[in-house]
Amino acid sequence: MIFYVIKMKAINDKIGQGAGMRIWWYLLFFMVWLPISEVMAQVGFSGLDVSDDNRLLFRADSKSGGASRQGALFISRLTDLVLEQITAFPENLDLIEQGKTLQVRNMFGTTRIPVSGGLPRAIPGIPGFTQGTPVLGGRVGDIATSEDGKWILLMEPLTAAYGNLVLLEVASGAKTTIARTIERPDTAFPAGWSPDSQVFVYVRGGKLYYYPVSGASAGVTDERYRLIGEGAINSVQWGKTGDFFYLQGSTVYRVRGAELFTRTVYTDFLELSTVVGTIPFTFDPNGDTFMIAPDSRSLVFSQGRRNVFFYPLRFDDYNLDYGAALPYLMMPLSCFDLRVLWSPNGVITVIASVFKKDGAGIMVYRLNTGVGREHGFVPLVSPEGSRVALSPDGTKVLFWGEQGIVLYDYLTWNVLQTISSFPAFSCLWMGNNEFIIGDTVRIERIQIAKQRDASNARNLICLASAEEFGFEEKTGRILAKSGGTWFVSNRVLPWVAIREPRVRAPSLGSGRYQVYLEAQDSGPYENLPMIRNITLPVPMPPLVPKGEYLKLGESSGIRITTGSTSGGAGALITNGPRTGPLEVALCFDLYDDTTGLFEVLDVLKRFKVKATFFLNGEFIRRHPLAAITIADAGHETASMFFLPINISETHYQGDFIARGLARNKEEFYRATGSELSLLWHPPYYALSPEIISAAAEAGYKTLGRDVDPMDWVSREDTKQIGISQYSASEMVDRIMIGKQPGSIIPIRLGLLPGGRNDYLFSRINVLLDALSHSGYSVVPVSRIIGK
Repeated sequence: MIFYVIKMKAINDKIGQGAGMRIWWYLLFFMVWLPISEVMAQVGFSGLDVSDDNRLLFRADSKSGGASRQGALFISRLTDLVLEQITAFPENLDLIEQGKTLQVRNMFGTTRIPVSGGLPRAIPGIPGFTQGTPVLGGRVGDIATSEDGKWILLMEPLTAAYGNLVLLEVASGAKTTIARTIERPDTAFPAGWSPDSQVFVYVRGGKLYYYPVSGASAGVTDERYRLIGEGAINSVQWGKTGDFFYLQGSTVYRVRGAELFTRTVYTDFLELSTVVGTIPFTFDPNGDTFMIAPDSRSLVFSQGRRNVFFYPLRFDDYNLDYGAALPYLMMPLSCFDLRVLWSPNGVITVIASVFKKDGAGIMVYRLNTGVGREHGFVPLVSPEGSRVALSPDGTKVLFWGEQGIVLYDYLTWNVLQTISSFPAFSCLWMGNNEFIIGDTVRIERIQIAKQRDASNARNLICLASAEEFGFEEKTGRILAKSGGTWFVSNRVLPWVAIREPRVRAPSLGSGRYQVYLEAQDSGPYENLPMIRNITLPVPMPPLVPKGEYLKLGESSGIRITTGSTSGGAGALITNGPRTGPLEVALCFDLYDDTTGLFEVLDVLKRFKVKATFFLNGEFIRRHPLAAITIADAGHETASMFFLPINISETHYQGDFIARGLARNKEEFYRATGSELSLLWHPPYYALSPEIISAAAEAGYKTLGRDVDPMDWVSREDTKQIGISQYSASEMVDRIMIGKQPGSIIPIRLGLLPGGRNDYLFSRINVLLDALSHSGYSVVPVSRIIGK
């Protein structure tokens, strides 16, 4: 609860001290009991310092969860309040304009920096903090930039799950809406550019379209004439030679890149394509992926991140037993991410992120596809890092992550050298012996030394952070300490190291201006830098707009609820208090299999949130590693009875409920060594007063739900009983419409027996983004109901 303090000076001046104090106490008593929803700030400001020539220097830091904790230095001329960013956290890096420019994306927006070194500059037309866009947490906004840097594709949001695809011409700032009501990105942006920057492909409503920015069909607005076929963005791949590959069903099509953007309006897409191969499976774009070889003559196919197959293209013998003739690899059920490295000389390395008994780890397998080599995947030693980039010539590979950056020899898989010991976020190759790194301290360009005992050449591109900063005495230049080293810049030239910095004592004012921090009781900012011109009687406009969280779904006025909290023993709890913090509980239900579980655990870890998982005894017995992984990750675990059956039928009453709950608790302890909480809900939320009473007698609190996403409805349910089936994105919007403070939101993991086209758990990134952008935090359900 928030206690608001109201200044009573104006009242006292008008009606006198005594009466004013009486009104003050009346107001204070009322405000103490007024229900207020608290929100968690995303960003806080600190280190305000005003120079003699009226420039304000300060730092902004993230305060809550999300992809990463980060900060940035900003400077502003107080005479015109123009705000500029002078450090750039390298959450995402892209190399554009023939390797001349680095594009940096982070929570403060998208900027560009010369690779030769410089300060970040904003891109007109792209939302960012310096242009007044509030920082709302969640993941960094995804975009797709052409390699020549002239064009950017971005999403302009409509709802929590949908947006419009917009094409920005960087030089002019002109925007063109390409397609409306497209699903917002979860793990992949819904559009991709050709290597020559002449055409892009996008997906809308389960169909793929292309859009040339030049050529005979450029500017054709009618999608009917730009249709490729059914699929998702991972149904298409661009080859290194510029060819376009499309996998539909079990057939692989190829289109020459030049033909795709020079075709006439009335030419059918498939008339331009050539069938270059088939696979012995039906491609499912919801979970399958493929990668084309550098020479475009073969592919690696991943079926649901579990099975990995190698296939030559132009394979004519369709009656061949593929499984026996060609290499394949089966990954553990706990695999949640797959990456493939493919060198120009045909050496394939599969890198899998998996959950093990001792936590998340990396598994690596190698396949040589050259003539005369033994065909088969062989294991390699796990690298020191979870993210990876292969050099253009395929001889070296960079691994990076929390432990730093390490350079490997790709063929021998031996460590060559440690590049950085700071946590790293992005690395890019510029050539066979030159690369760019972005860690928590700096963004650097590194040239590998030719001699083994020589040092690498390192050139600073930009600072990523600053632990100390201020103005230089006498000169007024900007000083910043990063990674233990001081650097200097005049706001125009790049940062350069300085040995003996003379930092001026910080000041909150000049002869004309005074600055201070004002605490905020709502919105995304913990505080705001405020400015006062002491020579003028009128207040100055804010340097940073106050900002508000998005009201995703609230404008419709729709509320999707099934009940409310009931107190006392034997009560059904469907939600927590509607006052207090803006918090919801995500409750993941595990019935039969682990599909989606490990991907969800990875996402929750990256967002730094804890959820509640409901498990039954049958699931625990079949998947003990899954139960261990959930418990070890620190998530709350609750009971979903011993068997996944409908226990609302009359013959399942009495002590059957208590015995089933006790058996489930014992099964979980036997598998994990941890205790289930005394929270539960019956399978399928099949409830009755007798079930709730029996559980209460056994010491359990029975949970319901106040937002039903309808993710339990299968295709078979729709056919047999006529219940509408919502898509995963529609369910995200449904949740955002129905959520309130204290909401309990169930999400089913695993495949439905009756089948679905997509699953809500596959859009968990989008849901967490939407909740964060609305000011909500995700907490365990015990925290919700404990209040």
